[in-house]
Amino acid sequence: MRILANDGIDAVGKQLLEQAGFFVDTNNIPQDQLPEALKNYDAITVRSATQVRKDLIDACPNLKLIGRGGVGMDNIDVVYAKNKGITVVNTPAASSPSVAELVFAHLFTGIRFLHDSNRKMPVEGNTAFNKLKKAYAGGIELKGKKIGIIGFGRIGRETAKIALGLGMEVLAYDLYEVPSELELSLAGGVKVNVPVRSAEFNELITEADFISLHIPFLDKPIIGAEEFRRMKPGIGIVNCSRGGTVDEKALVEALDSGIVAFAGLDVFDNEPTPAEELLKHPKISLTPHIGAATNEAQERIGVELAGLIIDFFKKA
Repeated sequence: MRILANDGIDAVGKQLLEQAGFFVDTNNIPQDQLPEALKNYDAITVRSATQVRKDLIDACPNLKLIGRGGVGMDNIDVVYAKNKGITVVNTPAASSPSVAELVFAHLFTGIRFLHDSNRKMPVEGNTAFNKLKKAYAGGIELKGKKIGIIGFGRIGRETAKIALGLGMEVLAYDLYEVPSELELSLAGGVKVNVPVRSAEFNELITEADFISLHIPFLDKPIIGAEEFRRMKPGIGIVNCSRGGTVDEKALVEALDSGIVAFAGLDVFDNEPTPAEELLKHPKISLTPHIGAATNEAQERIGVELAGLIIDFFKKA
């Protein structure tokens, strides 16, 4: 069997597949060349870059499996593929801790102005040190604050665990049932159960001091101008889920008005070319869609993906 890992795969995952007798090609084939090139493979694995849409699926009737290394499958026409008899798999749990940690990288950056300080210190640090020191003196702590988590799946729960460990209160909103508590693992193997508060959407956005989004792509933003108007002044927003879940224009307006103190963005409406007003805004902490981009997460993704592929073709 021939596998095209078009967006790459961790070396351990590749090794597992090769040991099981698969040929694994990790050369990236440009999107416009895939319809022809993919005819030579039995399966394709992707991350967020490669698009597996109806036209590509129709062009490759030989395709038996599509694997997504990660959580969201917005770049794959999943239902259409399954209707064509193609199996679609992903690795929803493997990257959760890494994404959750990035959420807090953005939160810590925002509450202590690191994003703006790191821009200005190299330019003004020698001439205006005390001025900058005064400008960044109004930081706050996360402990004791409320974090609203929109979407309480695997990543949302990992985010909640970190928040609870920091002494924050968690408000959780999801379309499905939210557990009343989460289990935290402490040093020495001690485990404790810590309460989580289920909240209605409007309750969450009006009470939270910070909001973190963990939902799939939607037809329209879940947070827009109207939602920003109902939030506490000085709120912090982090989006490490999907572009399009927050109205970017409304976000910039809320930042400029002071309703939102800062935003942390790992995802954007237009990738890989985010809007200039986001890239240059002094109140936005930016990362280029790297939520799952840790060595540990990539190894877990590769291993899990390899296992799913091997199991599928063994049963086929």
